[in-house]
Amino acid sequence: MESTASTPAADGRAVRDTEGLFRLLDDLFEVRAGDWWDRFYADRDRGTPFFVAKPDENLAALTGPDGPIAPGRALDIGCGPGRNALHLAALGHQVDAVDLSATALAWAAERADAAGPAVRSRIRLHHGDVFTLPLDGPYDLIYDSGCFHHLAPHRRISYLDLLDRHLAPGGWFGLSCFAAGEDGMGTERPDAALYRDRTLHGGVAYTPDQLRHIFTDLPLTETDLRRMRDEPADAPYFGASFLWTALFRRPATTG
Repeated sequence: MESTASTPAADGRAVRDTEGLFRLLDDLFEVRAGDWWDRFYADRDRGTPFFVAKPDENLAALTGPDGPIAPGRALDIGCGPGRNALHLAALGHQVDAVDLSATALAWAAERADAAGPAVRSRIRLHHGDVFTLPLDGPYDLIYDSGCFHHLAPHRRISYLDLLDRHLAPGGWFGLSCFAAGEDGMGTERPDAALYRDRTLHGGVAYTPDQLRHIFTDLPLTETDLRRMRDEPADAPYFGASFLWTALFRRPATTG
Protein backbone atom coordinates (compact mmCIF):
# COMPACT_ATOMS: atom_id res chain seq x y z
CA MET A 1 0.00 0.00 0.00
CA GLU A 2 1.29 3.44 -0.91
CA SER A 3 1.88 5.60 2.14
CA THR A 4 -0.06 8.84 2.39
CA ALA A 5 1.95 10.12 5.37
CA SER A 6 3.41 13.55 4.88
CA THR A 7 7.16 14.01 4.86
CA PRO A 8 8.87 15.92 7.70
CA ALA A 9 9.76 18.71 5.28
CA ALA A 10 6.14 18.98 4.13
CA ASP A 11 4.67 19.26 7.61
CA GLY A 12 7.18 21.81 8.85
CA ARG A 13 9.37 19.44 10.89
CA ALA A 14 12.48 19.33 8.71
CA VAL A 15 15.10 19.92 11.40
CA ARG A 16 16.88 16.74 12.47
CA ASP A 17 20.54 17.77 12.42
CA THR A 18 22.77 20.82 12.74
CA GLU A 19 22.70 21.63 9.04
CA GLY A 20 18.90 21.51 9.01
CA LEU A 21 18.83 23.95 11.91
CA PHE A 22 21.31 26.25 10.21
CA ARG A 23 19.28 26.30 7.01
CA LEU A 24 16.20 27.22 9.02
CA LEU A 25 18.14 30.07 10.63
CA ASP A 26 19.48 31.12 7.22
CA ASP A 27 15.89 31.67 6.11
CA LEU A 28 15.31 34.14 8.95
CA PHE A 29 17.81 36.52 7.42
CA GLU A 30 17.87 38.87 4.49
CA VAL A 31 20.67 36.64 3.20
CA ARG A 32 22.70 37.73 0.21
CA ALA A 33 22.33 34.57 -1.83
CA GLY A 34 23.77 33.68 -5.21
CA ASP A 35 21.21 35.60 -7.24
CA TRP A 36 21.90 38.78 -5.22
CA TRP A 37 25.62 38.44 -5.89
CA ASP A 38 24.96 37.70 -9.57
CA ARG A 39 23.25 41.09 -9.85
CA PHE A 40 26.07 42.70 -7.88
CA TYR A 41 28.81 41.36 -10.18
CA ALA A 42 26.85 41.92 -13.40
CA ASP A 43 27.79 45.61 -13.47
CA ARG A 44 31.56 45.50 -13.83
CA ASP A 45 31.79 49.28 -14.11
CA ARG A 46 30.15 50.06 -10.78
CA GLY A 47 33.43 51.24 -9.24
CA THR A 48 33.58 48.65 -6.47
CA PRO A 49 37.13 48.77 -5.05
CA PHE A 50 37.68 45.02 -4.97
CA PHE A 51 36.67 44.52 -8.62
CA VAL A 52 40.27 45.40 -9.52
CA ALA A 53 42.39 42.65 -11.08
CA LYS A 54 45.06 42.61 -8.37
CA PRO A 55 45.55 40.69 -5.12
CA ASP A 56 45.27 41.84 -1.53
CA GLU A 57 48.47 43.52 -0.32
CA ASN A 58 48.71 41.18 2.68
CA LEU A 59 48.36 38.06 0.51
CA ALA A 60 51.04 39.37 -1.85
CA ALA A 61 53.39 39.91 1.11
CA LEU A 62 52.72 36.45 2.52
CA THR A 63 53.27 34.64 -0.76
CA GLY A 64 56.14 36.74 -2.11
CA PRO A 65 59.81 35.72 -2.07
CA ASP A 66 60.22 36.91 1.54
CA GLY A 67 56.86 35.57 2.73
CA PRO A 68 56.26 32.43 4.77
CA ILE A 69 53.78 30.71 2.42
CA ALA A 70 55.25 28.48 -0.28
CA PRO A 71 53.28 27.18 -3.30
CA GLY A 72 50.93 24.34 -2.45
CA ARG A 73 47.22 23.54 -2.52
CA ALA A 74 44.99 26.55 -1.83
CA LEU A 75 41.29 27.18 -1.24
CA ASP A 76 39.93 30.68 -2.00
CA ILE A 77 36.59 31.14 -0.17
CA GLY A 78 34.28 33.65 -1.84
CA CYS A 79 36.70 34.22 -4.70
CA GLY A 80 34.55 36.71 -6.64
CA PRO A 81 36.17 37.57 -10.02
CA GLY A 82 39.26 35.62 -9.00
CA ARG A 83 41.86 38.29 -8.31
CA ASN A 84 43.47 36.45 -5.37
CA ALA A 85 43.06 33.02 -6.94
CA LEU A 86 44.87 34.19 -10.09
CA HIS A 87 47.69 35.62 -8.00
CA LEU A 88 48.14 32.30 -6.22
CA ALA A 89 47.97 30.28 -9.43
CA ALA A 90 50.57 32.53 -11.07
CA LEU A 91 52.92 31.69 -8.19
CA GLY A 92 52.43 27.97 -8.68
CA HIS A 93 49.64 27.16 -6.22
CA GLN A 94 46.93 24.68 -7.22
CA VAL A 95 43.78 26.63 -6.41
CA ASP A 96 40.18 25.66 -5.72
CA ALA A 97 38.19 28.91 -5.97
CA VAL A 98 34.60 28.90 -4.64
CA ASP A 99 31.79 31.43 -4.98
CA LEU A 100 27.99 31.55 -4.75
CA SER A 101 27.82 33.73 -7.87
CA ALA A 102 27.99 32.16 -11.31
CA THR A 103 28.42 35.66 -12.75
CA ALA A 104 31.52 36.28 -10.63
CA LEU A 105 32.96 32.90 -11.61
CA ALA A 106 32.40 33.59 -15.31
CA TRP A 107 34.39 36.80 -14.87
CA ALA A 108 37.10 34.86 -13.00
CA ALA A 109 37.26 32.35 -15.87
CA GLU A 110 37.74 35.16 -18.38
CA ARG A 111 40.59 36.56 -16.32
CA ALA A 112 42.15 33.12 -15.94
CA ASP A 113 41.97 32.49 -19.69
CA ALA A 114 43.58 35.86 -20.35
CA ALA A 115 46.41 34.99 -17.93
CA GLY A 116 47.44 32.07 -20.11
CA PRO A 117 47.27 28.27 -20.03
CA ALA A 118 49.81 27.82 -17.22
CA VAL A 119 47.73 29.92 -14.81
CA ARG A 120 44.38 28.61 -16.06
CA SER A 121 45.46 25.00 -15.56
CA ARG A 122 46.11 25.63 -11.86
CA ILE A 123 42.63 27.02 -11.06
CA ARG A 124 39.45 25.05 -10.54
CA LEU A 125 36.34 27.21 -10.20
CA HIS A 126 33.47 25.87 -8.08
CA HIS A 127 29.97 27.32 -8.05
CA GLY A 128 28.04 26.83 -4.84
CA ASP A 129 27.99 26.96 -1.05
CA VAL A 130 31.46 26.29 0.35
CA PHE A 131 29.86 24.53 3.35
CA THR A 132 28.14 21.88 1.23
CA LEU A 133 30.46 21.45 -1.76
CA PRO A 134 32.58 18.26 -1.80
CA LEU A 135 35.93 20.02 -1.34
CA ASP A 136 39.13 18.23 -2.22
CA GLY A 137 41.16 19.06 0.90
CA PRO A 138 43.39 19.18 2.78
CA TYR A 139 44.75 22.60 1.77
CA ASP A 140 48.08 24.19 2.61
CA LEU A 141 46.40 27.62 2.46
CA ILE A 142 42.80 28.63 3.03
CA TYR A 143 42.23 32.28 2.17
CA ASP A 144 39.11 34.39 2.62
CA SER A 145 38.89 37.99 1.47
CA GLY A 146 35.41 39.30 2.23
CA CYS A 147 33.29 36.18 2.76
CA PHE A 148 33.49 35.78 6.55
CA HIS A 149 31.92 39.16 7.35
CA HIS A 150 28.83 38.24 5.30
CA LEU A 151 28.08 35.14 7.39
CA ALA A 152 25.24 34.99 9.89
CA PRO A 153 26.48 34.19 13.42
CA HIS A 154 25.40 30.54 13.35
CA ARG A 155 27.38 30.00 10.16
CA ARG A 156 30.61 30.70 12.06
CA ILE A 157 30.17 27.16 13.38
CA SER A 158 30.07 25.83 9.80
CA TYR A 159 33.12 27.94 9.02
CA LEU A 160 35.13 26.60 11.95
CA ASP A 161 34.19 23.06 10.98
CA LEU A 162 35.37 23.70 7.41
CA LEU A 163 38.74 24.95 8.66
CA ASP A 164 39.12 22.04 11.03
CA ARG A 165 38.36 19.49 8.29
CA HIS A 166 40.23 21.01 5.37
CA LEU A 167 43.28 22.90 6.66
CA ALA A 168 46.35 20.66 6.43
CA PRO A 169 48.80 20.20 9.30
CA GLY A 170 51.23 23.09 9.04
CA GLY A 171 48.73 24.91 6.81
CA TRP A 172 47.94 28.63 6.80
CA PHE A 173 44.59 30.42 7.18
CA GLY A 174 44.42 34.01 5.94
CA LEU A 175 41.43 36.31 6.47
CA SER A 176 40.41 39.82 5.47
CA CYS A 177 37.20 41.17 7.01
CA PHE A 178 35.41 44.35 8.10
CA ALA A 179 37.03 46.15 11.03
CA ALA A 180 34.89 47.62 13.79
CA GLY A 181 35.10 51.36 14.21
CA GLU A 182 34.75 52.21 10.52
CA ASP A 183 31.61 54.25 9.86
CA GLY A 184 29.45 52.58 7.23
CA MET A 185 31.71 49.54 6.84
CA GLY A 186 30.01 46.72 8.70
CA THR A 187 27.60 46.63 11.62
CA GLU A 188 28.77 46.40 15.22
CA ARG A 189 25.38 45.32 16.54
CA PRO A 190 25.62 42.22 18.78
CA ASP A 191 24.70 38.80 17.46
CA ALA A 192 21.34 38.66 19.24
CA ALA A 193 20.30 41.96 17.66
CA LEU A 194 21.07 40.61 14.20
CA TYR A 195 18.52 37.85 14.72
CA ARG A 196 15.94 40.34 15.97
CA ASP A 197 16.65 42.58 12.99
CA ARG A 198 16.68 39.61 10.59
CA THR A 199 19.45 41.23 8.58
CA LEU A 200 23.24 41.48 8.68
CA HIS A 201 23.08 45.17 7.75
CA GLY A 202 25.46 44.64 4.81
CA GLY A 203 28.12 42.77 6.79
CA VAL A 204 29.43 42.20 10.29
CA ALA A 205 32.39 44.17 11.67
CA TYR A 206 34.81 42.65 14.17
CA THR A 207 37.34 43.73 16.75
CA PRO A 208 40.64 41.84 17.11
CA ASP A 209 39.47 40.30 20.40
CA GLN A 210 36.24 39.09 18.78
CA LEU A 211 38.20 37.39 16.00
CA ARG A 212 40.56 35.78 18.49
CA HIS A 213 37.58 34.55 20.53
CA ILE A 214 35.91 32.98 17.48
CA PHE A 215 39.00 31.06 16.37
CA THR A 216 40.42 30.25 19.80
CA ASP A 217 39.16 26.65 20.02
CA LEU A 218 40.83 25.58 16.78
CA PRO A 219 44.43 24.39 16.84
CA LEU A 220 45.62 27.64 15.27
CA THR A 221 48.44 30.00 16.18
CA GLU A 222 47.96 33.68 15.39
CA THR A 223 50.97 35.02 13.48
CA ASP A 224 49.57 38.37 12.36
CA LEU A 225 46.51 40.55 12.89
CA ARG A 226 46.62 44.13 11.62
CA ARG A 227 44.79 46.70 9.54
CA MET A 228 45.17 46.24 5.82
CA ARG A 229 47.32 48.98 4.37
CA ASP A 230 45.68 51.51 2.08
CA GLU A 231 47.06 51.18 -1.44
CA PRO A 232 46.78 53.89 -4.11
CA ALA A 233 44.84 53.22 -7.28
CA ASP A 234 48.00 52.73 -9.34
CA ALA A 235 49.58 50.26 -6.89
CA PRO A 236 50.00 46.61 -7.95
CA TYR A 237 47.98 45.42 -4.94
CA PHE A 238 44.58 46.07 -3.37
CA GLY A 239 44.53 47.59 0.10
CA ALA A 240 41.86 49.30 2.23
CA SER A 241 42.32 50.13 5.90
CA PHE A 242 38.66 49.47 6.79
CA LEU A 243 39.62 45.77 6.77
CA TRP A 244 41.48 43.57 9.21
CA THR A 245 44.00 41.12 7.82
CA ALA A 246 44.72 38.08 9.96
CA LEU A 247 47.00 35.09 9.54
CA PHE A 248 46.86 31.87 11.54
CA ARG A 249 48.81 28.63 11.23
CA ARG A 250 47.89 25.08 12.15
CA PRO A 251 50.57 23.08 13.98
CA ALA A 252 52.49 20.70 11.75
CA THR A 253 51.84 17.86 14.19
CA THR A 254 49.11 17.10 16.70
CA GLY A 255 49.41 15.96 20.28
